[in-house]
Amino acid sequence: MALPIPPNPISTIDPEAPQIANATPISNTNNPSSSGPAFIAMQKVKTNLVLRSKWAELNGAMGDLGTYIPIVLALTLSRNLNLGTTLIFTGIYNIVTGAIYGVPMPVQPMKSIAAVALADPTFSVPEIMASGILTGAVLLVLGLTGLMQLAYTLIPLSVVRGIQLAQGLSFALTAVKYVRKVQDLPKSKSLEERNWLGFDGLVLAIACVCFIVVVNGAGDKDRSCGGGVGGGDVESERNSNSNFDSNASVIVVVGDDSDEGRTSRIGRRVKNVVFSLPSAFIVFVLGVILAFVRRPQVVREIKLGPSSIEVVKFTKHVWKEGFVKGTIPQLPLSILNSVIAVCKLTSDLFPGKDFSATSLSVTVGLMNLAGGWFGAMPCCHGAGGLAGQYKFGGRSGGCVAILGAAKLVLGFVLGSSLAHIFNQFPVGILGVLLLFAGIELAMASRDMKNKQDSFVMLICTAVSLVGSSAALGFLSGILVFLILRLRDWTKGKPLSSFWLRGSPRL
Repeated sequence: MALPIPPNPISTIDPEAPQIANATPISNTNNPSSSGPAFIAMQKVKTNLVLRSKWAELNGAMGDLGTYIPIVLALTLSRNLNLGTTLIFTGIYNIVTGAIYGVPMPVQPMKSIAAVALADPTFSVPEIMASGILTGAVLLVLGLTGLMQLAYTLIPLSVVRGIQLAQGLSFALTAVKYVRKVQDLPKSKSLEERNWLGFDGLVLAIACVCFIVVVNGAGDKDRSCGGGVGGGDVESERNSNSNFDSNASVIVVVGDDSDEGRTSRIGRRVKNVVFSLPSAFIVFVLGVILAFVRRPQVVREIKLGPSSIEVVKFTKHVWKEGFVKGTIPQLPLSILNSVIAVCKLTSDLFPGKDFSATSLSVTVGLMNLAGGWFGAMPCCHGAGGLAGQYKFGGRSGGCVAILGAAKLVLGFVLGSSLAHIFNQFPVGILGVLLLFAGIELAMASRDMKNKQDSFVMLICTAVSLVGSSAALGFLSGILVFLILRLRDWTKGKPLSSFWLRGSPRL
């Protein structure tokens, strides 16, 4: 006797009813392309470049320009640095590092090499490139051998914070100098006091500072576009605000539909709009407009098309001068501020994204080994740039990818003629952007929880600032740290805690 066949469950489903997708997707094990290394890498790149909020990320991209433009412009005007080539290569660096790390990892000119080039007329483009290539080679070796990670593990947190505080205060002091005095960027000199009025006057700079403070505050956690440490993204805040407004509307309709209630809702909406403005982007666009207003003839000096990319010629003398004058003073700054301080700041600003010192050291090395042969300015990462981009809203790799795409477009379309526009850009506005980047970086040192660590940090900061050398401040901080730990050991504290307190987390 044949058993009755049960009805097909699929046929009983109403085709008009909404279907619920299976929560656990079935993986296609027969298709290796959906689970191979290439597919996983592509998914990671897509995730890293996703914008948390378009306006906030665009605003964050402006946070690093306060250091980038003055250095690159000064070397372009005084040492004939190929601005077009530098824009193209640094644009590629921005996009690649954004895709790799998924955070607004900055690409900044190497400051010590730039300082030597501006101070020494004999230190020309070949010497600049040689010093960058050699610095990159050393950092690459330190990264591949694991020595950079070892240094990151052993260097005390208080010393790292001292370097960060010194760099942040140095940025802030330079920013105030940009605002207060007229600058001769090609000679890296301050001239007479800046006038109060004018397209690059004190009133303009002060107004920009006030505008950014009104919009961004001091980095409040409830800021949306460009908040400080721990700031949320715009979409989440917008959703919370919309929920709050809808609930408030119900209360008003049921209870009170007075003018006071409507005024309160309008006031909240106005505040939400003001607090979500891309302040740094607006200030930068204002500077571009004023650059054309200050000298309309600059339009005639613009030439369309990329600059010619040429291979730099090196001699034995060039390599020697580059290493002695450029690489030796640059290495301590790159190791401390471009790798170790960036690792620690990244873990502070982006919990869960703890990058190894090895990876950062390798990327800095590869950047300079790639672009140095063609005349691109030696570059590195920097804690100040990361803090500045985070301050103004950068939260993902898409932030620096936007900046990189803009550099590529400008490099291919305008090339080195862009220097004529940058030369008219109000330096006071650059000082404003640099000021907030420096303050944000310096604020990272506020987590010292005991007097001893604070003492080491301030010794390191003071020596770094007065001696104008991160290496000298680092050595002073390490020396004081060791003396204090030996002093604790003589009081009976175990040696096992010798390096534990105040060591960076991995």
